[in-house]
Amino acid sequence: MPSNVIHINDENFDKVIASSVPVLVDFWAEWCGPCRMIGPILDELSNEYEGKAIIAKVNVEDSPELASRFGIQSIPNLKIFKKGVEVGNIVGAVPKATLKAALDKQL
Repeated sequence: MPSNVIHINDENFDKVIASSVPVLVDFWAEWCGPCRMIGPILDELSNEYEGKAIIAKVNVEDSPELASRFGIQSIPNLKIFKKGVEVGNIVGAVPKATLKAALDKQL
């Protein structure tokens, strides 16, 4: 199944999180084992929430300014934004049900 996860960076971050639908942003890195563990879950969520929410990823190695801006000290760090405002934060690899509950709360 193809993924609808979008990869964002310094250039398009603010535009993406300003969306009228909730945006789940995964701050991650290629070398991070727990980040790779939740990758397939995010792929599934990107399809399940298509049209209702945006699932996005920021590679902290490629966008250290964004990681610094949001005080990211450990990854995976998942933040939920609604119209550009942070409304949720989850740190660590968590079960799919936890991510779904956090997203559903913002729909």
